[in-house]
Amino acid sequence: MTDLRLERSPLPTPRRRIHPAWWVAAVTFLALVGAAGFRAVPGLLIDPLHAEFGWSVGTISSAVAVNMALYGLTSPFAAALMERFGIRRVVTSALVVVAAGSGLTVFMTASWQLVLCWGVLVGLGTGSMAMALVATVTGRWFVARRGLVSGVLTAGGAAGQLVFLPLVAVVTERFGWRPASLGVAGAALAVAPLVAWLLRDRPRDLGVTPYGGTEADDVVGPRSGAARLAVRTLLDAARTRPFWLLALGFMICGATTSGLIQPHFVPAAHDHGMPPTVAASLLAVVGIFDLVGTVASGWLTDRFDPRYLLLVYYVLRGVSLLLLPPLFGPEVRPDMLAFIIFYGLDWVATVPPTLALCRRHFGTSAPVVFGWVFASHQVGGALAAFVAGVVRDELGSYDLAWYGGGALSVLAGGLSLLVRRHRQAAPSTP
Repeated sequence: MTDLRLERSPLPTPRRRIHPAWWVAAVTFLALVGAAGFRAVPGLLIDPLHAEFGWSVGTISSAVAVNMALYGLTSPFAAALMERFGIRRVVTSALVVVAAGSGLTVFMTASWQLVLCWGVLVGLGTGSMAMALVATVTGRWFVARRGLVSGVLTAGGAAGQLVFLPLVAVVTERFGWRPASLGVAGAALAVAPLVAWLLRDRPRDLGVTPYGGTEADDVVGPRSGAARLAVRTLLDAARTRPFWLLALGFMICGATTSGLIQPHFVPAAHDHGMPPTVAASLLAVVGIFDLVGTVASGWLTDRFDPRYLLLVYYVLRGVSLLLLPPLFGPEVRPDMLAFIIFYGLDWVATVPPTLALCRRHFGTSAPVVFGWVFASHQVGGALAAFVAGVVRDELGSYDLAWYGGGALSVLAGGLSLLVRRHRQAAPSTP
């Protein structure tokens, strides 16, 4: 008897393709790397600009301060602009502005032009991405792995420093600061076409849901009144205690990283006889370990109370700054290398837990609220950059700046612990 049963062929195993959210995260990482390049340069150019133009460290530091302040103050408005015009348009425009600002510095002849190009243009361009971009991308494209992704994207700034800083130091030493500035401008500009081509605004644009989420997680925010949205969100958040605790803690974070170490470590090391290229290489090592520390912090943020993580990060940072002044010398000793490795691990490890606390307390308003918190970070950096330059001019040493930063870091740890554990009602948005 003939067997009439058809022989069933095995079904093909469906291929698991990479979720588009990871491609968006990769392009965002590259954009942050491109924007971070010029922000790593100021510490290397303080001595060359002083030698060529005779400007004091305080004068040059004022341009750094304007850059940092605008870098932070632009962030909350950038988050609102991304709601209005989309991520791709804002990021592409920002990269072009960064390239223009860094490229135009080669024509400057007066200190106000340094403030305009280095401070205003580059500050506005980098601020239009920065942490607002991290918060927006992680909030829109990810539900699962948000802490890890925010850590990886935050490390993009460190990667920019890692890639550019040693190269810029060598170019500056051999050919001068102008070719170095043009090279960084070209690198930032090269990322713009990739952003315009690959970056997408929302998961629904590609017909998918956020990674680890559902269609309900792809929420469209207000698409008009970007400035009004940013200001209104600030006013609502400012009525809550967690906002002020996070903002003050993050202000100290900015003062002790982008305000002190980033612009002043190289000239401080040079004061003690260390060649600028060697000091710049040490900052590049900070960048390497920052990648590790920030990604690890994101992983920890998904598993532990962010408040306790911030307490540990800030207190250990404060202790390391208090121990820093005796470590400077003409050569790299093991104790200085230990400081560099630790400071790299701790550099922006504070970002994932701070962002997590913003999401916990402010809900869908978290990207804009975090933009304002990050603005306080850069205001702190701007103040520290300027004050440290004045301290160096007046006292001939940076020691007092390091000790002050250490004491403030311990204070930031205490402020972080005061943030309430339970989520409060999220402020309303227009």
